Amino acid sequence: MTSMTETPGRRTLSEILSQPRSWRECLNALDRQIPAVREKFQSSAEALFVGCGSSFYVAQAAESCWTHLTGQKARAAPASELLLYPELLAPKPNACRPVLISRSGATSEILKAAEWLEVERNIRTLAISCSTRPPLGQIASQSLTLTPADEQSMVMTRSFTSMLLGLELLAASVAENHAYRDSLQRLADQTEPLVEGIRAGVESFVAAHEFEDYVFLGQGPFFGIASEAMLKVKEMSCSYSQCFHTLEFRHGPKAIVSPKVLVTFFLSETGAEAEREVLEEVKGLGGVTMVVANRPERAVRRSADHLVALDLDVPEFARPAAAVIAAQLLGFYTGLKKGYDPDRPPNLSRVVVLNNSRPVGNLKEKS
Repeated sequence: MTSMTETPGRRTLSEILSQPRSWRECLNALDRQIPAVREKFQSSAEALFVGCGSSFYVAQAAESCWTHLTGQKARAAPASELLLYPELLAPKPNACRPVLISRSGATSEILKAAEWLEVERNIRTLAISCSTRPPLGQIASQSLTLTPADEQSMVMTRSFTSMLLGLELLAASVAENHAYRDSLQRLADQTEPLVEGIRAGVESFVAAHEFEDYVFLGQGPFFGIASEAMLKVKEMSCSYSQCFHTLEFRHGPKAIVSPKVLVTFFLSETGAEAEREVLEEVKGLGGVTMVVANRPERAVRRSADHLVALDLDVPEFARPAAAVIAAQLLGFYTGLKKGYDPDRPPNLSRVVVLNNSRPVGNLKEKS
């Protein structure tokens, strides 16, 4: 808990700005941990990424990268879906490799999901967390631990990006893609000098604008990032925010476009032309746009009210961790402007712990 005399948001901002260093430390730590777990993922079994809140959005982003790198099937699901509707996921031994994602390793729903998988279904699981000796690690068969990414703040920032990159590193290891592993180290090195410029630009943009609604758009590996961006703005500033696949925004949601709505685009290279057309359409309808892109062309620059150009020399699927930093800062500075302390958002706790006297969904309590 922050002291009442501390500057509001001090810890959160420090954690946002420290991300490239955290990535570097986590990747080095995982180099020593991954060899012991990678062989479990070398079969054709489907990878099932499970989390709650931001950790579920890690799962969404990891799912696309996993399939891209390994060629194996992958799915993402919230822990609650596994508990309440297990028949829809129907994980079977030897046909499923669940990865349970939790910053604290103590969230009740992820612990219950781990128990159900390990005990009820006899399926071996891998846990990834940022805490030393988390309860989840006592249930899961194997664990990856990213202690340099742990946070004091309630809102997940560097833990989100670090766990995502950790899962990308695991995927690269399973695929024996050494070049991709090297690109993750370059990502940390190349993002570090960009962070202060991104911070200053977002701070100025927020100071100059007032919005009633926030929309985040992304495709492929950037949809999980759009989901996480939506949550960061909601958590830190208590603002109404939404996320959609970029091209889906045309199919109804664009009705809300106005000068009071900020539409943020996480632009890919794979879908560059189609996504640019949506950007130009939103701008033509009178929307205000923020664009995060790697090397934006002139047409993109013309349609962006605020542009974050990353110019990273890494593969497209390695960039989402860097792309989300601008949205984290958007939530942070919007929260400060509205009088909130991003270190202590209202109604939130750092770990969601449920009443353990009651079962969750279809999972029976263990004695």
